[in-house]
Amino acid sequence: MSALPNGGLTIAVPRGALMNESLDLLDRLGIDTSEIRANDRKLLFRDVGIVTMRPSDVPTYVESGAADIGITGKDVLMEQSEREVYELLDLGFGRCVMVLASVAGDDAGAEALRRLGVMRIATKYRKIAMNHFERTGRQAEIVEVKGSVELAPLTGMVDAIVDLTATGTTLRENGLVVREEIAVTTARLIANPVAHKLKAAAIDAIVERLRAA
Repeated sequence: MSALPNGGLTIAVPRGALMNESLDLLDRLGIDTSEIRANDRKLLFRDVGIVTMRPSDVPTYVESGAADIGITGKDVLMEQSEREVYELLDLGFGRCVMVLASVAGDDAGAEALRRLGVMRIATKYRKIAMNHFERTGRQAEIVEVKGSVELAPLTGMVDAIVDLTATGTTLRENGLVVREEIAVTTARLIANPVAHKLKAAAIDAIVERLRAA
């Protein structure tokens, strides 16, 4: 195994909400993250074996072998369940809840189901939403949106939304209420299947150190 703190591995680190806690985790492993913290634009840090990207891109880079291991949210793994990666560890931070929400008052989704037998749902998480409604035996028409999903029910475009929330503040500020909790998501450590075999000692060492942290 390499003498480097990361064991010679390339690690995919998510930018955005999970980044600071991911870097804190790597600091505890003895990996110097000061250059990453000081540079908002640079993406590849070869000296410490770190590459940074959007959380939704982490499984792609890990599956392809461009990174040996990576950190991303469980929501990303649920939405990209076709990716061939190993989920190694629940890291415990970045807790959010995937919810079904609609405008406060009468439940527009339930009413649409009663009247029409189908409800219209806006979401960025098409697969998660479809799986949830199939699992619960309900018919839903999924409308994919890229921006602020909270707007969709306010304009009457849909009956409800499926979205990820950390505190519920954005939902409340837009007059929406949670109707159902679909899944709790946290940050996860994932690995490339080939790297998991060929670099097993280095990856196992990191997992054990994280479990003990």
